[in-house]
Amino acid sequence: MSDDLIFYTNPMSRGRIVRWMLEEVGQPYQTEVVFYGDAMKSSGYRAINPMGKVPALRHGNTSITETAAIIAHLADAFPEAGLAPPSGQRGAYYRWLFFGAGPLEAAVTNKQLDVKTTEQQQATIGYGSLEAVQETLKQAVSGGEYIAGEQFSAADVYVGGQIGFCMQFGILDRCTEFDDYVARLSSRPAHQRANEIDDALMPSET
Repeated sequence: MSDDLIFYTNPMSRGRIVRWMLEEVGQPYQTEVVFYGDAMKSSGYRAINPMGKVPALRHGNTSITETAAIIAHLADAFPEAGLAPPSGQRGAYYRWLFFGAGPLEAAVTNKQLDVKTTEQQQATIGYGSLEAVQETLKQAVSGGEYIAGEQFSAADVYVGGQIGFCMQFGILDRCTEFDDYVARLSSRPAHQRANEIDDALMPSET
């Protein structure tokens, strides 16, 4: 596979999390900003992502969509960056990647949409309740420096990026555990570079 990386994103999207991962990986990549509306739903972009959503990544001849999948792919494609635990030691790593893509994503989406669930419904949906998701995450990020162990990993990029975003917009409650965890991650040079790049791509206010 060619190592050519083309990153399709918008600075007002989950693409900011992928940008951070790309900066952690440290490989050269090309950015294609895709604007909301006609451009994102065009036939040309749907050839990359039929959903007409960002982010997406083109790695050689392979297109990868879904933020967690892109992050996991990059960790495996560039093992020299050390962003995934060794094979056979990935239990916690996989757990939190999929927790972020499953219960956390569903819970915060329903909160944004103001979807109310009854106690009976909470017994059947994967995330249970937003309160349960928050408590689970609090325990996870306070158990050590990083969510999957003592080493920073792609799971921190994905879950940490979501926690930071959700606190910024009041979707998750602020707490010491989340504040401390996000502060640790935000101090990473790659995180700071990624934010600077995306902030510069934000549309100017008129």
